[in-house]
Amino acid sequence: SLGRQDIFEPDEGPDWGPEEEMLTAKGRFEEKRLREPYSATEMGLIYVNPAGPGGVPDPKLSAQEIRFVFAKMGMDDQDTVALIAGGHAFGKCHGAAPEEFLGPDPSSSPIEQQGLGWKFNYKTGKGPHTFTSGFELAWSPTPTEFGIQYLRLLFQHEWEIETSPAGKPQWVAKDAPEIIPDAHDPHKRHKPRMLTADLALRFDEEYAKIARRFLEDPEGFERAFARAWFKLTHRDMGPKTCYIGPYVPKEEFVWQDPLPKRDYDLTDDGEAEELKERILTSGLSISQLVYTAWSSASSYRDSDRRGGANGARIRLYPMNQWEVNHPEDLKKIIEVYEKIQREFNEKQKGAGSGKRVSLADLIVLGGCAALERAASKAGMDLRVPFTPGRVDATEDQIEVGFYEAIEPFADGFRNYFRDPAAIDEGDIYTTPEYLLVDKAQLLKLTVPEMVVLIGGLRVLGAVYKYGKYGVLTKEPETLTNDFFGNLLDMDIEWRQADEHRYLFEGYERGSGALKWVATRVDLIIGHHDQLRAVAEVYACDDAKEMFLRDFVAAWDKVMNLDRFDLRTKG
Repeated sequence: SLGRQDIFEPDEGPDWGPEEEMLTAKGRFEEKRLREPYSATEMGLIYVNPAGPGGVPDPKLSAQEIRFVFAKMGMDDQDTVALIAGGHAFGKCHGAAPEEFLGPDPSSSPIEQQGLGWKFNYKTGKGPHTFTSGFELAWSPTPTEFGIQYLRLLFQHEWEIETSPAGKPQWVAKDAPEIIPDAHDPHKRHKPRMLTADLALRFDEEYAKIARRFLEDPEGFERAFARAWFKLTHRDMGPKTCYIGPYVPKEEFVWQDPLPKRDYDLTDDGEAEELKERILTSGLSISQLVYTAWSSASSYRDSDRRGGANGARIRLYPMNQWEVNHPEDLKKIIEVYEKIQREFNEKQKGAGSGKRVSLADLIVLGGCAALERAASKAGMDLRVPFTPGRVDATEDQIEVGFYEAIEPFADGFRNYFRDPAAIDEGDIYTTPEYLLVDKAQLLKLTVPEMVVLIGGLRVLGAVYKYGKYGVLTKEPETLTNDFFGNLLDMDIEWRQADEHRYLFEGYERGSGALKWVATRVDLIIGHHDQLRAVAEVYACDDAKEMFLRDFVAAWDKVMNLDRFDLRTKG
């Protein structure tokens, strides 16, 4: 399908990892486990090291690494085997000579190369003298045709380790005839060869079952590869509504976060006001309403256009069990919303009206109503935009494995950090303030939007476990700019409050009285020069209206990040 966009500048937001050199993994692993939030096992690799973890040629360890990385992409074992076996039906690897003949990357190359790089200075540097990965092999005797030759060779032969001309570990079939055609000389043949990552499909028990099934059912293998390839090349495009052109398939897939078609009329402004009043008198607090709406909407990831408020997936497994979403409290909140939904829809049905309201809309509407109530407590008249039209996903429309894999371990907006013991101030990549930036870029936020949202969410009490950390106001659940004024108050001295330097306490300099408690995410707003500059603007006495306006605009942006239906309509 068509619908992808071209980007003409580098994306500086993603957290690529702590390494300063390509194809290294320094700081990426902790006790042999890949640290969150990373998915690639080495800097610069798309998937895994084909030579094995860290270059160690162990097929079973490679299988573990492959399974983890592909799961992060939403691929199950069948997808993974199909993609590897189907992809390696074609082509070859290039490693004609040691890497010492390889020139620098394009950016590091001499200016006269004009964007070219990786110049290989071994003989001709091309054709049979080419270097790319450093492995020298082809997988199939028919390397320009799709088929099961790769799988047949994988299971037909026994394999022994060898070293490529470039010095990389690879595997050659024992006692096998030379049946692999040379890519450049029609008179030459080679023995079958494989990568360590290839042998993972044979020596991992689950992968081997699938691979042998494909070997016995070539047509089934072809279908599985086609579906997995489509998934791989479309998984970051979002739901089907983002696809355009004549090639959009009729079938809808669970990894597209499908939603049911709306078969009812939408509420109007008057009914929205009626529902807001019902929500505000339901017994739920402002903090609960805001936290739930934010938790639902901020699950959106612009990297693959998945998550978000539409679908109300927060009420279904596994999102309803995410620690940061307060599972027990969330269950009670959803029950309240379901009661309001049921009563409203029954009333409309009884009146012969085709109007209905979804839980997804109610959750967002509840957050909007809470903001308006919190602003009125501050003496301000505020109208928060709300556009109905969200629908409720069903359980069979949830890709469980994917949402299990992306459960947050850090969310600075809600002041949540699962493991403070992991903080190492000498390694910024372990700190919650660094991870906040990664979260903000997934939500497409600018620096001012990130700052104003944190300040607003804090005074509303929309923090993990509804605690006191970061709630720098004497009037919680009141939408004011107090967070910024109290954070930047020079009469407050901040001191470390735990052994991990995650929690801090703010003491009044004169009396020594404890005034506030906060986290690193809160204090970074006053510490980092760019963030502090924004905070100082919002802290001003005459910035109250600007703060409200900017907070609501950023809030509305996040609530609608996944409303592709609105964008499609222009």
